[in-house]
Amino acid sequence: MSSLPLVGVPACARQIGNHPFHVAGDKYVRAVSHGAGAWPMVLPALGDWYDVEAVVDRLDGLFFTGSPSNVHPTLYGRTPGTEAPPHDADRDATTLPLLKAAIAKGVPVMCVCRGFQELNVALGGTLHPRVHEVPGLNDHREDKDAPVEVQYGPAHTVRLTPGGYLAAITGREELTVNSLHGQGIDRLAPRLAVEAAAPDGLVEAVRVEDHPFALAVQWHPEWRFWEDEASTAMLKAFGEAVRLRAAGR
Repeated sequence: MSSLPLVGVPACARQIGNHPFHVAGDKYVRAVSHGAGAWPMVLPALGDWYDVEAVVDRLDGLFFTGSPSNVHPTLYGRTPGTEAPPHDADRDATTLPLLKAAIAKGVPVMCVCRGFQELNVALGGTLHPRVHEVPGLNDHREDKDAPVEVQYGPAHTVRLTPGGYLAAITGREELTVNSLHGQGIDRLAPRLAVEAAAPDGLVEAVRVEDHPFALAVQWHPEWRFWEDEASTAMLKAFGEAVRLRAAGR
């Protein structure tokens, strides 16, 4: 185990019963361990308690997960009253500084769903708090009453950017993906390049330009990734990037 690269997985702050917990979903932890071949290390949502620079320097990569919570709209310039609960202030205070430091230091990063949105906000972009209320955009939320296998089942296609990184590692021009999100990218952050878009035009995947590996997708490739060639390819590429950083350190 000590020879495996170390990947930080930021946790959510969650109230379970009468007690607060720091939690990370099993599917994300296993995507790092079994999909990327790295050692997942769950990072509590402790906000500014961290010496962010020191944390990032100790890691070979970071995997930013999805979550039931949404990024708070005041963090990307929206006025009070545009909230889309539930929110998680402790996670916001943890992930946004970690993302900024990781990108600045060239640390490999993979972001999923909320993590995708966090990357855009961390680099100066904005979000639609409620995609389904935006004229011209579809409702990208899951049916919360459906079985989990249906919620994470195929929902729509995404068109990959020709000549882009995601097209290269998957060998595909189009993917069929799941869709379980209420927020989405409004204004793209300056350093981000679009890697995929949904049929309604909503950005669904991005990468950070001039960075060793910083890939973010709006869907959930970690869900049963071993059953999907494109998801497996993404996690494998992330694993290769973190091993390269580990070797260089």
